[in-house]
Amino acid sequence: MLGRGARVRGRVHGDGSLRVEGSIEGDVQVSGELEIDDGGSVAGDVDAGALTIGGQLTGNASARGPITIRSTARVSGDMLGAEVVLEEGAAFDGRIEAEFELPPELTGRPGSR
Repeated sequence: MLGRGARVRGRVHGDGSLRVEGSIEGDVQVSGELEIDDGGSVAGDVDAGALTIGGQLTGNASARGPITIRSTARVSGDMLGAEVVLEEGAAFDGRIEAEFELPPELTGRPGSR
């Protein structure tokens, strides 16, 4: 955990999960879940197993699992995840890319993506 008032400049990399209540200026890469709390901020690109944003993220993000952008979040950057949830009230400026399977009736082909 990076507590409130704590500030890191530089790249953060590690196994496991990280909760950010303070601020990070630099790229973040963790194998587990990255949670940016309301009041926390990251200015840099993010790569995580899963990502929950309640604070501010300025940078692109990718996750092997779900990305959740909470109603309190302020995000500027592209999101790439297995699933992306954008709650009503969140401020988001960027693109969202997520893998999903379209129903056959929309594709005209059984089992198509």
